[in-house]
Amino acid sequence: MIPIIACSIVAAGIAIERAWTLRRQTVAPRQLLADVLVQIELGPLTSEALSKLQLSSPLGQVLAAGIQQNPFGRDPMLRSIEATGIQVVHDLERYLSTLGSVAAIAPLLGLLGTVIGMIKVFSAIQLAGIGNAPALAGGISEALITTAAGLSVAIPALFCHRFLVRKIDELAIDMQQDAQSLVDHITAKQVPFLAERSEG
Repeated sequence: MIPIIACSIVAAGIAIERAWTLRRQTVAPRQLLADVLVQIELGPLTSEALSKLQLSSPLGQVLAAGIQQNPFGRDPMLRSIEATGIQVVHDLERYLSTLGSVAAIAPLLGLLGTVIGMIKVFSAIQLAGIGNAPALAGGISEALITTAAGLSVAIPALFCHRFLVRKIDELAIDMQQDAQSLVDHITAKQVPFLAERSEG
């Protein structure tokens, strides 16, 4: 039971932390692309503005990566966005493999506990016989508790894992669409690069 309890604590901690981290407003704010396009229309971005964009959110990192490659054309912008997007999604998926492992391991730990408990029950039967039926039933019931506990941990952990993976996929698609819109806008308008670079 101790490993199962530990798994439940780990699963709960990861689920809460990822649910908080993967909020839409934190990862890909809906107004961010519009704000960036407005800044671009007002004039070349400064390096300070670009740094602020990178630090604002994962979507900001992706958009900044594309803007940095503006002088080299559309294809380098898209490649930079893709590479940055892969890294961003990898960061968003942090701890999810651990959560998936907990969902897989918890029922096995429960089954292991049940098997060990049943071995003890049958060992007691071998030594004392089957004359004390209530004691045997109590031993079997106690052995099955670990299976129930393992499943009680695994089912919510699996649900959270699938939910978070789906949420990351949706956020990744939204970020990709925003980045594509940025590239289309910049290449159509032939927007200049950073103000500081254009100056010197």
